[in-house]
Amino acid sequence: MLEERHLPAGHRKLVRLFLCGDVMCGRGIDQVLAHPCSPEIYEHYMRSAEGYVRLAEQANGPIPRQNGPSYVWGAALGQLERMQPDARIINLETAVTRSNDRMNKGINYRMSPENAECLAAAEINCCVLANNHVLDWGRAGLLETLTTLQKLNVKATGAGRNEHEARAPAVLNLGKARLLIFSFGSTSSGIPLEWAATSDAPGVNLLPDLSEASASDVADQVMALRRPGDLVVVSIHWGSNWGYHIPPEQKVLARALIDKAGVSIVHGHSSHHPRAIEIYRDRLILYGCGDFLNDYEGISGYERYRDDLALMYFADLDPASGSLHALKLVPLQIKNFRLSIPARQDIEWIQQTLDGRCQQFGTRVIPDSERQLVVIGA
Repeated sequence: MLEERHLPAGHRKLVRLFLCGDVMCGRGIDQVLAHPCSPEIYEHYMRSAEGYVRLAEQANGPIPRQNGPSYVWGAALGQLERMQPDARIINLETAVTRSNDRMNKGINYRMSPENAECLAAAEINCCVLANNHVLDWGRAGLLETLTTLQKLNVKATGAGRNEHEARAPAVLNLGKARLLIFSFGSTSSGIPLEWAATSDAPGVNLLPDLSEASASDVADQVMALRRPGDLVVVSIHWGSNWGYHIPPEQKVLARALIDKAGVSIVHGHSSHHPRAIEIYRDRLILYGCGDFLNDYEGISGYERYRDDLALMYFADLDPASGSLHALKLVPLQIKNFRLSIPARQDIEWIQQTLDGRCQQFGTRVIPDSERQLVVIGA
């Protein structure tokens, strides 16, 4: 008999979700796709997005231009085909716009609406948007982002034309279960307070803090909309870019969402490299998923964190209970602005690093026979 993880999606009893961290297809990556925005940027050390392409080429060799929409995903597409997830969820950390309404914040990410076809190429179902780059090109840029995703039939949550829309979850009907995906942003990730959506202004779904009171508020939002049998993911953009420290308030908030609202997965992101994983009461807490795609090749200063190594997270959930049945991690490497299969020593490095960080939660990350990783609880 076939193992359940190799059965086609429609024949499994479990619900399999693909999640990843920050997908940053703006700036340099946008420039190597077929329909780039104007390369002009306004950073104090770089005035053209082409500069990031040149840095990457100095590090890893020539990058082809005018690439089609599937280019950036590289080896990830084969893994998605093999694993057959029921839903594909990413944190889209860029504006999708040709707007020139630049926010004066130092670093501004955008990709053209035409290049957003890359989301369709990977059959992404949902983009969470409550992050610190979605309004980089103003409210006009956010509105164009939302319109573009709608045209591509990709659900969006965490940002909207008003507060009601920004708070509303994405709803995916998976056959075996209905999945609700809520998206929140925290100022601890660098989201400006003035980006918060209001009753009459576009913006992001911003949490005032990571206190127990905020957890209760989020839990109330979830419970007001969930039905019996629903699965719930709460996606949160929080915390710093670098380092392995998990702030106590993140642990409090994540566990409270599980205790108070029966959330199946807390999907945390903002860190540029993966952070520890907790399995709490048979529910999954990802404190930091790491970048999945970025244009950081050739940028020096944080090499010890290996932000070129990305992870695909495949979580199998029991639709009856909402509990985590299995978690598989597929390591990839960003090279030439696309995802590739890492060398054996790189897979060993990320396995050992993450395993060491997870032990504070009694969680282990162990290699399997396919050069991939399996996460097990205490």
